[in-house]
Amino acid sequence: MATTISGLDRREFLRVTTLAGGGVLFGAYSASPVSAGVLEGSEPAADFALNVFIRITPDDLVTIISKNPEIGQGIKTSLPMIVAEELDVAWRNVRVEQAPLDTERFTAQSAGGSYATPRNYDAMRRTGAAARHMLVAAAAAMWGVPASALTTVSGVVLHGASGRRATYGELADRAAAMTPPDLANVPLKDPKDFKIVGTRVSGVDNLGIVTGKPMFGIDVTLPGMKYAVFGKCPVFGGKVLSANLDELVAEPGVQHAFIVPGGDNLAGLLGGVAIVADSWWQANKARRKLRVEWAEGAHANDSSVGFAARAARLSKSEPEVASTQDGDPDAALAGAAKIVEAEYSYPFIAHASLEPQNCTAHFHDGQLDIWAPTQSPERGRDMIASTLGIDADAITVRITRSGGAFGRRGNTDYMVEAAAIAKEVGAPVKLVWSREDDMQHDFYRPAGFHYLKGGLDGDGKVVAWKNHFVTFGTGGRPDHGAASMRATEFPARFVSNYELGTSFIPYNIPTGYLRAPRSNGLAFVMQSFIDELAHSAGIDPLELRYDILSAYKAAEGSEGRGRILDPARMRDVLQLVANRSAWGKVELPRGTGRGIAFHFSHRGYFAEVVEASVSNSGVVSVNKVWVAGDVGSQIVNLSGAENQVQGAVLDGIAQTLGQEVTIDRGRVVQSNFHDFPLLRLKQAPPEIEVHFLKTGAAPTGLGEPALPPVVPALCNAIFAATGKRIRTLPLSNHDLRWT
Repeated sequence: MATTISGLDRREFLRVTTLAGGGVLFGAYSASPVSAGVLEGSEPAADFALNVFIRITPDDLVTIISKNPEIGQGIKTSLPMIVAEELDVAWRNVRVEQAPLDTERFTAQSAGGSYATPRNYDAMRRTGAAARHMLVAAAAAMWGVPASALTTVSGVVLHGASGRRATYGELADRAAAMTPPDLANVPLKDPKDFKIVGTRVSGVDNLGIVTGKPMFGIDVTLPGMKYAVFGKCPVFGGKVLSANLDELVAEPGVQHAFIVPGGDNLAGLLGGVAIVADSWWQANKARRKLRVEWAEGAHANDSSVGFAARAARLSKSEPEVASTQDGDPDAALAGAAKIVEAEYSYPFIAHASLEPQNCTAHFHDGQLDIWAPTQSPERGRDMIASTLGIDADAITVRITRSGGAFGRRGNTDYMVEAAAIAKEVGAPVKLVWSREDDMQHDFYRPAGFHYLKGGLDGDGKVVAWKNHFVTFGTGGRPDHGAASMRATEFPARFVSNYELGTSFIPYNIPTGYLRAPRSNGLAFVMQSFIDELAHSAGIDPLELRYDILSAYKAAEGSEGRGRILDPARMRDVLQLVANRSAWGKVELPRGTGRGIAFHFSHRGYFAEVVEASVSNSGVVSVNKVWVAGDVGSQIVNLSGAENQVQGAVLDGIAQTLGQEVTIDRGRVVQSNFHDFPLLRLKQAPPEIEVHFLKTGAAPTGLGEPALPPVVPALCNAIFAATGKRIRTLPLSNHDLRWT
């Protein structure tokens, strides 16, 4: 992996400090921090500025500071593993600490987009290697021998000729006096010599989680802390006209009840009523008596039914925007031996993280302290500063572990709400949303509508593909990146006559990135329609996929920035999953079928096979899922990697089976897990078999790319089992159910 480091000398990159009480702190700094504001769709920085600290103390313990928020993706374990590998220290001697937000020392201090590994892999290696270099230099100076005569093993420097040895803890103070190496040229291990990276390592917080150690945002407790709830208008962006505040403050334990005016930004501080009490239960009980007169605004009549009707009308006209066109699709369709038309759609869905949104804030002496489970601590700090008129330098954000996020905690509305309430109250305040708040005031995965037409020649080859995509936006563009479809999105460049056109529905619903943004909906449409084309042509769905991948034609400059599907890499994972599942070689009982799908998402290549059964009464059972993935040359933590893939598959199955958010009278209908179901243990497939294909590409992330293919693979399996084609999600709308 090539690395360019410019504009920084070695001392700006690596600073070394002797610790009070003994030991050494290796700090890697950047002179120009990069904003962490964009979670998905941005690119890794061209200059890999290092941003981790290593602390070595005389007791031979090595503490590695984790800068990125831990949201369940395992980065608090895997990034320190990379540092420890190059430092050559025994993992049992490593401790990991979560860093607070610190834009002076850290860059891209966020979670999202599966970027942590590609942004940090090389940088973390060089940081660990640099610290090892200095420890070896310290031993060489102490013994008066050349550094080249020394080796290291598990936190010990060895001089083979004399048998002398010194632990890192013994060398720590001396290392602080060594000249830092040039990080761009520091020698790195050959991956074949890795002892930590590529193994199975338990998450550093696992024991604390299973034993109930308070580490999540919802666990924060401060002396004198009060508890808050915040009621917002059920129609997004509505304003408070009046509320029964006097009645609320008379309730037991309630200390404050007041109106927060709020603004018009759906992603910011909206208007509502804050209730602050001695306990959360008292605040929430008082909320049940809250009566508000709302100014609901112009969108109080919006509905999912209305959106679908609008999409259907738009589909009958020319697209507002011609996003992509290759060849002459209309002429190719006119000459096609067979034409297949289909309408596909997917709904808004919620993130539904198990830990509802929460934040603890304390405003005192002109300073604001924040404790938050956030994916975007810098974005949250800056929103608080601009909304409340507080200097950003007066705000300290402490990052807690998140009890699930999936993109939801990239938005920071709950942080600014807590800050606004605390500023008014003048005491520490913990704001905790109810499950209903979380479900009905999310930033939803945008719904989408696709009107497709495909043409096949006499040999069953795809010769034309037209897609009129109807999404949500105004002014000829989507209002959110998650509602978009890139011009290069598959199958662009894979069908010689291809057209993507887009039309837009105006709306007033907060939308955002949800695990595998865009891809979680687009894969369902593209891979399901390929299945339709295959069955219409009488061709095995696997073979048609091979055929489409072999037809790729690159456009000049289209390979840049890792956004274009590499057909060779995708063919390899497709072949691997076909071999592992014995695709087409197993005779299945009646009512059981297999579906296959692939997708390129967040630089990851994944192909999946689902075997599912459907009973005569319409009960769907997922029997097994096979997964093959290519995320580059190195899996950092095999245990964590399998966890991410299997979790993504389960997430995708849950979305397919029964998850949707519907709008009626401008309001979200769903309110809790009874009508927005998560996957239960008995509904999960008994086995998810995961295989990784190592390639020469740079390592990439794993939090998201395994999710998209399972959605169409399951729908294609249901077709194979029943002959029933699923073109709209979820399955619960198709007389299908699960136990």
